[in-house]
Amino acid sequence: MSEQFLTALAKLPTGYSRGSYCGGSWGVTVERSGDGRRAKLYGEALGSDDHVSFNLYCVAGEPRLKPCETPAAKVIDFVFGFEPALNDG
Repeated sequence: MSEQFLTALAKLPTGYSRGSYCGGSWGVTVERSGDGRRAKLYGEALGSDDHVSFNLYCVAGEPRLKPCETPAAKVIDFVFGFEPALNDG
């Protein structure tokens, strides 16, 4: 798991937010454990059935990406490409 991926994931807001990815509108929920050892992301394209979902676990100091019914390449592309809306309320 690259440091760039972890940095991009850390920049995504915790909780629900809306934003854009590949020209479409998305709703995304990011959950993080209090101890920082787990992150979970679920995103849905608004107006279509496209989605992205994964868990990230830190095991023995090493991050492990576990995509959920989503190819790892799509997960990585999504984290780098998702742009949260500035005034999400």
